[in-house]
Amino acid sequence: MAIRSDEIEGYFRREYGRCVATLVRFLGDIDIAEEAVQEAFAVAVDRWPVTGLPPNPGAWITTTARNRAIDQLRREASRHDRHAQAALLYGQEDPAEEVGPVRDDRLRLIFTCCHPALARPAQVALTLRLLGGLETPQIARAFLVPEATLAQRIVRAKKKIKAAGIPYRVPGDAELPDRLAAVLAVVYLVFNEGHTATDGDDLVRLNLCDEAIRLARVLAELMPDEPEVLGLLALLLLTYSRTPARTAPGHPLVLLPDQDRSLWDRALIDEGQALVRRCLRRNQPGPYQIQAAIAAVHSAAPAAAQTDWRQILVLYDQLMACAPTAVVALNRAVALAEVEGPQAGLAAIDGLDIGSSYHPLHVARADMLRRLGRTAEAALAYDAALALTANAAERTFLDRRRRELPGRP
Repeated sequence: MAIRSDEIEGYFRREYGRCVATLVRFLGDIDIAEEAVQEAFAVAVDRWPVTGLPPNPGAWITTTARNRAIDQLRREASRHDRHAQAALLYGQEDPAEEVGPVRDDRLRLIFTCCHPALARPAQVALTLRLLGGLETPQIARAFLVPEATLAQRIVRAKKKIKAAGIPYRVPGDAELPDRLAAVLAVVYLVFNEGHTATDGDDLVRLNLCDEAIRLARVLAELMPDEPEVLGLLALLLLTYSRTPARTAPGHPLVLLPDQDRSLWDRALIDEGQALVRRCLRRNQPGPYQIQAAIAAVHSAAPAAAQTDWRQILVLYDQLMACAPTAVVALNRAVALAEVEGPQAGLAAIDGLDIGSSYHPLHVARADMLRRLGRTAEAALAYDAALALTANAAERTFLDRRRRELPGRP
C-alpha cells in the first residue's frame, strides 16, 4: 500500500533519534551518522510512495543509512584504516550489543553527549538535536537564545567532540552521577517540546512525550536510588496524565482550570503520586521532585476550585530556594495571584528580569491584566504573546482570549 509524504514525515519524527543513535554507536562519528540518516529518509520519500511501507520502517532506515555511510567512507577514504573500517561494517550485519550499565542506544548517546568536556548548554542542545530530531529553531526557543547562537553552539560541540577524541562509549558506574544533571535536563526539554510544541498545527507531539517518558523510565531502572531521577519521572507522568483534557472540540487548547478532570489518566496519576511519596521518604529534595510535588497537588484536586494553592505557593518558595530562575519565579507569580489576587501576581511578574522574548511572560501578564479589568493593556500583552507564538493551537487560544476582552475588536 502506498504511503503519503506526511506519513513519512511522521516516521522521521519517531525514528530519527533511534536511527542516529544506532549509527553513532556503529560509526563513531556524529556528522556521518546524521548525514546518512537524512539521506536514508530522502530515499524513503522517493521510494515508499511507490513501493509502500516496509515491514520495519526503522530497520529499513537504519540499514539504508548504514550502507550510505559505508559508501561514503569508501569514497572518501584516504587512509587504510578507513578502508578497513568500511570492510568491517559491511561484514557486521548485526553489531554486538555493548556491555555496560547503559544498554539503550539513545540513552547511551545522551550520556556520551553529556561529556564533561562540553559546556552544559552545548550538552543539552546537541542531545536534543540528535535524540529528539528537533530542528535548530525549536531548540533555540527552548533555550530562549537566538537561532544563530544555538546553531553555532551545536557546531562547536560537534567539533570539540571530534577534536578532543571524546569516545562514544557507555559511561562507567562512577561517571554516571556527574552526567546526570545534563541528562535529566535533556529528557525534560524533550518532554516540554512534546507537551507544547513550539510550532506546527498540533498542541502536543505525542511521540516526543512518549520518548521522554520512556527514557525517564530507563533512567529510573538504571539509577533507582537517585531521587531526582524518580522526581523527573513523576513530574512527566503527572503532567502527561492531563493530555486528554488539554484539547476539546472547538477548543484547541484548554487551560488547567477549565479541563474536564474525568479525562485525566488516573493510572499515570497514581503512579506519579506513588513516586512523589517515595521521594518524600528520602528527604533529599531537588528541583524535579518539588515540581513533581506541585503537579501532585494539582492532580489531587477533584475540581479546580479545590486546588490547594497555598501549598503550591509554599512548594514554589522551596523551588526558588534550590532553583532560583526567572521561569520558576514567573510560575510562582501565577500561584501567588491565586492566593493573594491578580494585583499581587502582576507586581511579581513586572519585577522579573526574564526578557521580552519569553512568550509565557506575556501570556501571564495578559491574564492578570484581564482579571484586573485593564483591557487595553491586556490586549497589548496578548499581541506580544501572539507575536512570539508559532504553535497554531496556542495562537488560536490567545487570539480568542484577546477578542473576548470587553470592548476589543
